[in-house]
Amino acid sequence: MTATSPARPAGPRSADPSPWPEPIRSWSGHPAPPAPARCIHDLVAEAARRNPDAVAVSSGADRLTYAELDAVATALAAHLVKRGAGPDRVVAVLARRSPRLIVALLAILKAGGAYLVLDHDAPPAALAALVADADPVLLLADPSLSGAVGACGAPVADLDRLLAEPVTDPVPAIPVTPEDLAYVSYTSGSTGEPKGVCVPHRAVARLVQQPDWASFTADDVFLQLAPVAFDASTLEIWTPLTLGGRLAIHPAGRTSPDTLAEVLTEEQVSVLWLTAGFFHHMVDTRLDALGGLRHLLAGGDVLSPDFVGRLLAAHPHLTFTNGYGPTENTTFTTCWTVHGPAAINGPVPIGRPVSGTGVALLDAGHQPVPVGEDGELYAFGDGLASGYLGRPDATAEKFLNLPGPDATPVRMYRTGDLARWEPDGTITFLGRADQQVKIQGFRVEPGAVEAALTRLPEISKAAVVAQADDDGTKRLQAFVVTAPDAPAGPALVAHVQDRLRETLPAYQIPHTVTALDELPLGPTGKVDRSALHGPAVAGRNCTAVFRAPRGELETSIAGIWSELLRVDPIGADDDLFELGGHSLLAARALHAIQRAHGVRLTYFDLLEQPTIAGLAAAVEDPAR
Repeated sequence: MTATSPARPAGPRSADPSPWPEPIRSWSGHPAPPAPARCIHDLVAEAARRNPDAVAVSSGADRLTYAELDAVATALAAHLVKRGAGPDRVVAVLARRSPRLIVALLAILKAGGAYLVLDHDAPPAALAALVADADPVLLLADPSLSGAVGACGAPVADLDRLLAEPVTDPVPAIPVTPEDLAYVSYTSGSTGEPKGVCVPHRAVARLVQQPDWASFTADDVFLQLAPVAFDASTLEIWTPLTLGGRLAIHPAGRTSPDTLAEVLTEEQVSVLWLTAGFFHHMVDTRLDALGGLRHLLAGGDVLSPDFVGRLLAAHPHLTFTNGYGPTENTTFTTCWTVHGPAAINGPVPIGRPVSGTGVALLDAGHQPVPVGEDGELYAFGDGLASGYLGRPDATAEKFLNLPGPDATPVRMYRTGDLARWEPDGTITFLGRADQQVKIQGFRVEPGAVEAALTRLPEISKAAVVAQADDDGTKRLQAFVVTAPDAPAGPALVAHVQDRLRETLPAYQIPHTVTALDELPLGPTGKVDRSALHGPAVAGRNCTAVFRAPRGELETSIAGIWSELLRVDPIGADDDLFELGGHSLLAARALHAIQRAHGVRLTYFDLLEQPTIAGLAAAVEDPAR
């Protein structure tokens, strides 16, 4: 059994609910939280009362003490209440990563509302669709970004102006309970319509209050690096602010191993969360930069045992956690935490259920599977979301009342992930029971990309699969049946990718597009995805006129990028981001250039000159 080709759970064993057998019953976790559930803004207010002069949020030279954070957020909350914020009412936020974004989130909670953070890098059409679906009472926008949503239908307020506006009336007493919504986070849907996951205060409190898988304190400095629209930010933001620790904000914009290393040193970060992909690149290129951490967490996809071993061997003082969990169970469901070097034989485990959480590995009849057998993972306990915003049918399909460890019905979330119990009580992740995949740390439904493809007039049928490179990097490959008048060859690829960029985020754009006469079908008449294989090397598709690399340096740099992008040929003036480049590949390319030519380029050099010729000129710059 492998993580890339898991078997489906076995058939039902019994329809009669009965207590689960030991040791599975003991291993399944403790769904009762270690502390009574609290509202997040109340926990932050308590931290402010305990130590008002401590720094709560930092970003370079900017500092906010707990007293200042509480005061500014309270003032903003008063303005939000006047504009309709209240319990279970959504307030959308469109702003770059910054201290004022943290102020806005806390203010929304203080006003009794639920925040929805919009990804400012998403296409305007996608942002407008989310706003229309969430129907927020207000959209707080950074003035430099407000044009991104256009006529979205929601009232828009200038965040800077509201922060500067004096308060005439205090925030009224607003009854907020732990069951009220704290935030809404959108995940990919198979139809192309994302679903808003409704997360209550109770679920966030379960994550940050007295976790049994870690020992965080008020002395810790957490880095806020994840996109705030991504649920890992829940851990990054609210763990330190409810403990009285410091939240350091990574500067807005893209990061690279070198820029991250600088921020870790400047901010004296002690706790860091990374996506699996970026974790691998940091270990590969800037392992030294992780030595100042006390606790490193990674997740979002399968981790390489070799890379985890390299990390712990280099930094034996470090605590490391592999965290697993869907958005619907609030960031973490299980964790595998180790202190110092560890022997990892086989896949990196996803560990055991975290405090306040229960886990069930069930067969098709919802009965627990024995140790060593594959089952579908269900989560239960205080971390569960309330459901999907405005989608009762989808909620009923994924959130089920099933017999729990003592045979009493409990509310469970069906993750769609396959896993098995190991003899030591840890859980091994085996893959998906459906077609869902992780691309650059984001959950992607290939069906959503297929739906976007078939909405194009040139495409009549589409199938999308994820294929892994030799190093494990997953890329989306699209297979399409085109209309008679559709462009062909590289022109088709360029056209399709350009059209998809209007509605889909970058990580959902297929790396290759292959035209077929017909999609292969299996015996049941469904698309036979196992018969779909993308090209080992993609053809060039780029808006630039092709110019071959000149000289040894350009040829060397083109070879590095060609190997990483799996694109051949690459022109000297081709935009590397158009060809499929992203921050993780950039880190590897820049590291390879440094090893080959002895010159250290930064990610910002690449952003300024994202071509082979531009990078060659930067390498030859005498000022370096």
